[in-house]
Amino acid sequence: MNRSSLPPEARDRIYAECARAISEAGAERESLFLARLALLLFEQVGDESRCREAIAHALKALPIPSLSA
Repeated sequence: MNRSSLPPEARDRIYAECARAISEAGAERESLFLARLALLLFEQVGDESRCREAIAHALKALPIPSLSA
């Protein structure tokens, strides 16, 4: 899979902003928010096979939740 060309600092900022948006959406709308965000980003990618690859990679690399987090 093609790695992001974003510098680490930008990745950190975007991750934090996304986490805040998920919190703002609330537990009851979290899944809907994430699905909508993914669809908007997939439209930017514009390549179905790359989008499917990203989905598979994200699911494979999904960490186990930790109580210490």
